[in-house]
Amino acid sequence: MKRRWRAPKARAVKDWTPQRLTAWSEIVFAQLSGLTPKELRWVMQGMTAAQLSELARRWYGQQNDGQREPAGDWRIWLIQAGRGFGKTRAGAEWVSQVARAVPGARIALVAATIADGQRVMIEGPSGLIAVKRDHEAVRWAPGRRELIFDSGAVATLYSAEAGEELRGPEHHAAWCDELAKWRRGTAAWDNLMLGMRLGERPRVVVTTTPRTNDAMRRVLAAPGMLPTYGRTGENPYLPASFVEAMLASYGGTRLGRQELGGEMLEDVEGALWTRALIEGARVDADAVGKPVRVVIGVDPPATSEGDACGIVVAALLRDGRLAVIEDASVEKASPARWAQAVAAAAARWGADRVVAESNMGGEMVAGTLRAAAIALPVKAVHASVGKARRAEPVALAYERGQVVHAGVFAALEDELCGLQVGGGYAGPGRSPDRADACVWALAELLRGVGVAGPGVTRI
Repeated sequence: MKRRWRAPKARAVKDWTPQRLTAWSEIVFAQLSGLTPKELRWVMQGMTAAQLSELARRWYGQQNDGQREPAGDWRIWLIQAGRGFGKTRAGAEWVSQVARAVPGARIALVAATIADGQRVMIEGPSGLIAVKRDHEAVRWAPGRRELIFDSGAVATLYSAEAGEELRGPEHHAAWCDELAKWRRGTAAWDNLMLGMRLGERPRVVVTTTPRTNDAMRRVLAAPGMLPTYGRTGENPYLPASFVEAMLASYGGTRLGRQELGGEMLEDVEGALWTRALIEGARVDADAVGKPVRVVIGVDPPATSEGDACGIVVAALLRDGRLAVIEDASVEKASPARWAQAVAAAAARWGADRVVAESNMGGEMVAGTLRAAAIALPVKAVHASVGKARRAEPVALAYERGQVVHAGVFAALEDELCGLQVGGGYAGPGRSPDRADACVWALAELLRGVGVAGPGVTRI
C-alpha cells in the first residue's frame, strides 16, 4: 500500500530555510538525472500525484543565480534584472516561504498601484496564488487587500501612490515590486522601513528593472542591502525567438541595457553628454552611406599594462553630418599591437588621416604608427586645455544634431556620459580613453567644416 504524502508539520517547515531547500533539491535533481530511463520511470511510477506535481513545480534547486536568496545577515535583498528574468517568481516564492516558516507573519506587498499589485504580485502567472503548493490554501480578500495563508500569515497589499497608508502598520517581511514605476515612492519606502520591526530579523525583498528615481536611491544607499542581478537571456524558460528578437531590436541601446540587461544607467551630474542625447543621435549603421571623409582618433596608453588605447573612427557624411562609425579600441595593448589596430581600422574605412594625442611624445606616437606601415598622414596633437574644455565644442555639435552614432558603442558611450562640465570624469575606468579618441576625431572633422575644435597644440 502506498504511503500517502502529508504536508510537514509547522515545526519541520520552520527548519527548512531557502538555502537548505535549495541544497536538498539540487541533490534530488542530480540523483534523478543520473538514473537510466528505465530507473526513472520506475521511480516516477512510485510517486503519488502530489509528489509528481511538487517535483514538476519545485522552485528550489532550479533558480537562476540572481534568484537565489543571498546568505548572510541582510536586511534588504535587491533583485535588479531585465524583463522576463523571473523577478516576480523569486519574490512570490520568497514571500510564500516566509509565510510557511513564520506562522501568523505580517507581510507587506507594495506595488506602484493596487491594480499592478493585484494583477502581478497576487494573481499573475508567477504571483503568490500561482506558486502555492497543491496542499496549501491561500485566500485573497480584495476588499481588505489581504492574502491569507494556511499558516495564518497575512500579506497586505499597499500602493506606493498612497505611502501614508504604511505609516503605523508593522511587518515581519515585505516585498516591493517594480520600484522603477514608483512615481511618489519615497514616502512609501520610508514608512515601510520604519514599520519593519516585527520578529528577530525583519527583511525586505525588492524586485525591479533598473531605473533611477528617489525610491531606488533610497534602496541603493540603505545599510544591509545585498543585490543580485540578472539578464533577460538568462531565463532558460523564455522562448528563444523572443530573446533573439529583443536583442536584435534593442541590444546595446540604453533601453536594451536597462530593460533586458538589468543595468542601472544614470546620467552623471553636470555631464556634457546625457544618455538621451546619445540615444537621440543614434541611426542604423547601414543608413550612413559612403562617407566623404574618414578620420581616426587615437588616445595611446602610457604603458601596455595601463589604460586602453582609444581608437575611434569618425566620418563626414554626404549630408554634412558627422558620424561615429566604429570603436576599434584595444585593452592593455603594446605599442605594436595598438598601432596595428589603427592600421587595420584605416584600411577598413579608407581613412585619410590619423589624429593621435601625444602624451608620450609626438615623434614617438608618429614613429609607432609609421612602424605599422600606416602611409596616411598622422597628426600628433598635445592638449593645451583640460578634457572637458576640449570636449565642449564636440558636445555642442551633438546638441545641434550635427553628429550621429551609426550603431551602438556601449563602452564609448559610457565614457562620453562620464565627462563633466568643469573638467571632471565620473565614468567607468580611470581615464576616458575612448571618449578622448572620439573627441579628437570629431574635432578634426569639425574644423574641416568650419567649427572651432578643442584647444590643441600641433606637434
